[in-house]
Amino acid sequence: MAKTAAFDLVVIGGGPAGIVGASEASLLGKSVALIDNHHELGGAGVNTGTVPSKTLRETALALSGLRSRNLYGVDLSLRREVTISDFLGHERNVKAGMNLMLSQRLGAGRTEAYYGTAAFEDLHTVRIRRMDRNQPATGEEIVLTGERILIATGSSPHRPPLFPWNGPGVYDSDTILELAQFPKTLAVVGAGTIGSEYACTFCTLGTEVHLIDGRDVLLPFLDAEFSRSLADSMKSRGIQFHWKETVERCTVDKAAVTLTVSSGASLAVDAVLVAAGRTSNTQNLNLSATGVNIGERGLIPVDENYRTNIPTIYAAGDVIGFPGLASTSMDQARRAVRHAFGQEPHRHIPALLPSGVYTIPEVSMVGETEESLQKKGVSYIVGRAKYQDCARGRIIGDNEGFLKLLFHRQDLTLCGVHVMGEQATEVVHVGLMAMLTHSKAELFIEACFNLPSLSVLYKTAAFDAIRQAERGD
Repeated sequence: MAKTAAFDLVVIGGGPAGIVGASEASLLGKSVALIDNHHELGGAGVNTGTVPSKTLRETALALSGLRSRNLYGVDLSLRREVTISDFLGHERNVKAGMNLMLSQRLGAGRTEAYYGTAAFEDLHTVRIRRMDRNQPATGEEIVLTGERILIATGSSPHRPPLFPWNGPGVYDSDTILELAQFPKTLAVVGAGTIGSEYACTFCTLGTEVHLIDGRDVLLPFLDAEFSRSLADSMKSRGIQFHWKETVERCTVDKAAVTLTVSSGASLAVDAVLVAAGRTSNTQNLNLSATGVNIGERGLIPVDENYRTNIPTIYAAGDVIGFPGLASTSMDQARRAVRHAFGQEPHRHIPALLPSGVYTIPEVSMVGETEESLQKKGVSYIVGRAKYQDCARGRIIGDNEGFLKLLFHRQDLTLCGVHVMGEQATEVVHVGLMAMLTHSKAELFIEACFNLPSLSVLYKTAAFDAIRQAERGD
């Protein structure tokens, strides 16, 4: 007979959304159970996605010597063959540290953690098939009941059936870290965020990279100027773009992976990374037992409080789709839990959500683009500053980085921030805070920034915009 236990909240999924949701409920004095189908907490964000890929990027920058740039008389380029151990060692250490920290956080919150696969029996009941580290499925089953349930099971890479996934040399973003050796040539199918980031990382380590996409614009959510600039930078580093092409056939043999694309051309490479979007992890939850609606690719529709069509069941994070960021997932789960137990949310999740693309160079943005303002018929002024306009930019040797600020022409209120270059995903936050407080260009003139720092770019760009306004440009 299965063991049973009752809780105020049952959380399914141990990623960013699940852990924050469990912690929030604990702070409210609720009894909480968290179920995860791995023994490594953190979900894709820590174990296969955000943290590993960005750690690999940092390792690539360090091992390649790219960060040395134009330091006179210093050559930090690789003088030997990089091994997989070199490349993945730091990633493993970072992941292990994050796993430990998250386990300790759950323990401090007195959350009961259960490791196994979960499936619904009814609106309030979840059956778990337990597992341990040495035996994937122990056969032991536990039945949990929850007054409220939060689904935070995340997502997995979509695997188009035309690719032979059981063959060697074919990878997705979860399995690319299992490479036995570095490929000399790599095809990346899909020029979205994940595909572009990995393309840059492997190119930096000397792999010949081919990036294939059915569109002809890189990352179209970016401001068009930044999309073009990033594409040009990636090309200059050696990435070969194959625009308006889709893969129609993939064959694998001992010699190569061969892709046949829509134009009829063939491309033979050592390995292929398929970055074709993601699918929500809902297929094994038996959601039919609850009546929870499911959309395309397993997405769970929710309202503004992250409640499903079933009042006692909530969902947050990648499992509900866009924007699918660890940062927003945590805010979603916090809001869901507070609503579930009748608490006022701390605040509304802001509409201003920064986007960071960890390509080489980095690109980040928040707010309006020139194209969105033009579509709305809004008059605006653009303030610009190059990294080379400030001492810190020259010190780090970033010759292509730049900041672009968009201001409403009427009163110079900041409405868009765009950055490309070293630490762009950090630099953007200065503009984010200014936008959250509805600040104007004068704020950056009055603010005192550390010297040397990249933040000084805001002052330069604001001066640029103010001068244009004074001239009536």
